[in-house]
Amino acid sequence: MIIIKLGGSIITNKQKSLTVKLNRINKIVEKLKTVKEEIIIIHGGGSFGHYWSLKYNMHTKPMKYNSHGISIVKNSMVELNKIILNAFFKTGFNPYVFPASNFINVHGIPIIEKILEMKEISKSGLVPISYGDVLWRYKRRSYILSGDRIMTILSKIIKPRLAIFILNEDGIYSNFAKKKLIYKLNNEKPDIKMINDSTGGIERKCNEAKQIQTLNVKVFFVNGNKPNRIIDAINNVRFVGTLLE
Repeated sequence: MIIIKLGGSIITNKQKSLTVKLNRINKIVEKLKTVKEEIIIIHGGGSFGHYWSLKYNMHTKPMKYNSHGISIVKNSMVELNKIILNAFFKTGFNPYVFPASNFINVHGIPIIEKILEMKEISKSGLVPISYGDVLWRYKRRSYILSGDRIMTILSKIIKPRLAIFILNEDGIYSNFAKKKLIYKLNNEKPDIKMINDSTGGIERKCNEAKQIQTLNVKVFFVNGNKPNRIIDAINNVRFVGTLLE
């Protein structure tokens, strides 16, 4: 079992609102078709969800956010998810959308039986696909649940063999300007200038990855612009990227 996060920066152009990198998405999905074990896909928001969540000042902390903003973020993520689903359909997969609201209750607590259901779905010839989203919380509050956080939530219950974060960069850098790559992320600190968004940026990604790693799950950060590296990571072949094990 492998859980894969398609980062918003690799599937969309984060510099321009509501734009996708369709050619890049298709190439990644084509490579994933060669994988011979069950996979679960999570995708980020990029220029869809993050664009609007920043515009309406929405974050991961449950609060009473602007209702119009909630609606826009929710619907933009549905729109992006349809694009991802279509890419998997066209490549011969049988994608099965599984929104976060299916497995997170109104108190923000994971519903274990639903997450285990996702695991069973992946064994039946279907590919569960979830995504970062705005979720409703009790007392009329809402919050952004990031795709990175979903990776940790699922990993704790499903215990995959691998968790892979697909980025628009080679991996995690200690110095982004000089492209100084961290090959093994232990105590070295990432350069927080790498990614800045409404859900915690690169610090959040690394913190979630470290939590997953404590479950005895290998975690890879790999460049989606070079899809062969994703397959190399899955096949345990030497590759360029950042590893936690």
